[in-house]
This record gives sequence, C-alpha cells and structure tokens, in this order.
Amino acid sequence: MWFGMMILFSISFVYSIKYLLGFNLRNDIYANNFAKVGAWFGILGYTTGTLWVSVTWATDQGQSIGSVLKEPKLIGAAIALLIYGAYFVLRGSFTDIDKRARISAVYNIFAFIMLFPSIWIIPRLVGSLHPGAPGSDSGNPALNRNDMDASMRMIFYPAIIGWTLLGIWIATLKIRLEILSNKKILN
Repeated sequence: MWFGMMILFSISFVYSIKYLLGFNLRNDIYANNFAKVGAWFGILGYTTGTLWVSVTWATDQGQSIGSVLKEPKLIGAAIALLIYGAYFVLRGSFTDIDKRARISAVYNIFAFIMLFPSIWIIPRLVGSLHPGAPGSDSGNPALNRNDMDASMRMIFYPAIIGWTLLGIWIATLKIRLEILSNKKILN
C-alpha cells in the first residue's frame, strides 16, 4: 500500500504541475482524485503498519503498543498524512474553482516534496525497529537482496503492482464521475 500511495501521490504531483502550466481544470480533477486515493492507501498502510509492528517486532522485544507508536517510520508517515490532510482542508476552504485549483496545486507540490523527508529520510537517521535503520546491516528494506526471502518476493512485488493498479483504477473511476458531474464547468 505504501508503494501504491507514493506512486499515486507522484501522479497527483505531476497533474498539479500540468495544471499550473496550462490552467486546465481537468488536471486539477486528476490531481485531487489521485491524492484522495493515495491518502486512503496511506491511512490503510498506517493502520496495517501499526498492527504489523505490534505483532512482528514489539512482542518479540517485550515492548508495549505505546512504544510501537513511537516508531520513527510511523511518526513520519503520520506527519505525511497530516500534510495531505491539510491539502484536503485547504481545497475545501475555497468556493472559487480557479483559486482553489491554483492554490491546491501549489500546496500539493509542497506536500509531495515533504513526503520524502518524512517517510524516507528522517526516519532513517534515527534508531528504529524497521529494516534499514542506522546500525542495521541492511540499507533499503525490501530492496536489499538479504532483506526478504525469495518466496516472499514472489508475493511482495506483484502486490506492489496490484495495489498501484487498484489505486489507479479507483482514481480513474472517481475522475470520470467528477468530470461527468462538472461537464458544464469543464466545457
């Protein structure tokens, strides 16, 4: 779900740039809907990640759920999701369609840029239970040959493709509905 989320946020980022280059409202609709589905994937990933951490790592080391929630990667993910949550609040605060689209596109670019420090960079600078943390023998979790068993890779990589394609499909369905409901504005 995390890989799918990042790909969906990347697509949203591209459509925000396209909107700012041509001010076509269709690009704003695309950017918004890809961000919405990406945010849902992020919320699902955060929830399942919290459960995964508490079962996989915390019980092995005798830690409580409170210490699990202090996991740097989960904190970074929460920050990223809150930044995208602010994007949706910002979008909802404007009634003028053009102003909403312009300001949302700029903020979406900011949110995307903040996604990588909060999920990939800062959590890797501090100690963590997650693979790839300082002091562990692996660099990138799931991208290092020693991090995952070959039989698990046969599930992991197709799952990335599957979640991403599911997210794109859901986003395109939402986009079609929104374009149909705003047909007068877009023509």
